[in-house]
Amino acid sequence: MATITEIDFFVLSAHAETRPHWVSLFKVPNANELLVRVKSSDGVEGFGLGTSYTDISPISKVIKDGLADQIIGMDPLAPEQVYQKLFGLTSSRYAAEYNWSREALIRISSAVDLACWDIVGKTAGMPLYRLFGGHRNKVPCYVTCAYYRDGKDNVELRDEIQMLVDQGHRGFKGKIGGLSLKEDIARMGIVRDVIGPDCDLMVDVNRAWDLKTAIEGARLLEDLNPAWLEEPVKWVDDRRDLKLLSQRTQIPLSGGESEITSYGCRSMLEEQAIQILQFDCTMFGGFTEGRKLAALCELNHVDVAPHHDCFIHAPLVASTPAGRIVESFTDPERDPLQAELYENPPHMADGWLTLNEDPGIGLTLSEAAVEKFGTKII
Repeated sequence: MATITEIDFFVLSAHAETRPHWVSLFKVPNANELLVRVKSSDGVEGFGLGTSYTDISPISKVIKDGLADQIIGMDPLAPEQVYQKLFGLTSSRYAAEYNWSREALIRISSAVDLACWDIVGKTAGMPLYRLFGGHRNKVPCYVTCAYYRDGKDNVELRDEIQMLVDQGHRGFKGKIGGLSLKEDIARMGIVRDVIGPDCDLMVDVNRAWDLKTAIEGARLLEDLNPAWLEEPVKWVDDRRDLKLLSQRTQIPLSGGESEITSYGCRSMLEEQAIQILQFDCTMFGGFTEGRKLAALCELNHVDVAPHHDCFIHAPLVASTPAGRIVESFTDPERDPLQAELYENPPHMADGWLTLNEDPGIGLTLSEAAVEKFGTKII
């Protein structure tokens, strides 16, 4: 039996932007991730990522306190066992005694799970998208854009979207919720005007609107024919509000990235209010839970369109008939890791991402990028 013999942890970060990208309610970090590299006794190495939109120091604390000791010696080819061991710590006295935060444990368990699955694929000599089901070898991709930035006017917005059209994108997700409805609808009107009627336009509120504003906003957006309206309502009563909003609009609703467990996503599906689920395997669940959610989506006629990191999520989206699309960030200023972290990024062109046939996740880390962005956690 193979065993986990070594685990290395790195914080991946980049210099703070002088002109940050904002969504409706918060500034988006351009790089703030945990990189996990797991080595097996068979000499196989896998990697995984854990994305954090908050202070990453609680994650570092858990690792410095010796979390790796919990799984050294376990079988990396049994990711369900490894994941349950780590996720189970969120309800343990042991974690409470060390003051390990639940969110930190969830992020770490996700990254380690991805690394174990990478080892599974490499050991089998197969890409994960085939091991997971092999529905197809390429998936649609869209670009997230139209962020708020200091001094950014509608002229700059138009130029940004035209640049993305020229790059060959066919799907565009614009950010709204940070200005008045009138201003934001005008901004999305510019996006639609530039991309034309045949490209997909998605609209992301990042949970900024109350229900009344969401109902009105959806009404005003209908003429722009959005493919979906993402996280339109505030967090306070979002599942009930999504249900009520779905009864007042023909625009498909999406959500899930702000949940912290697969159980939260299951509850969203039970409300029957969303048509697209956007869980994030790098933030909760890894592939172990992501595969369960994808199957649940298929059985409930809900599309899978994961949040963030197209290269990590592409194998899962490609594996299932429920897989709809992945999210990309092609501006190196916004996401330098997508631009530099891998030696062999999948080919992206004309709105499609073609998966690599390399075994496992199918990605080879750039050691130069790990050195540039990474700080090893002792």
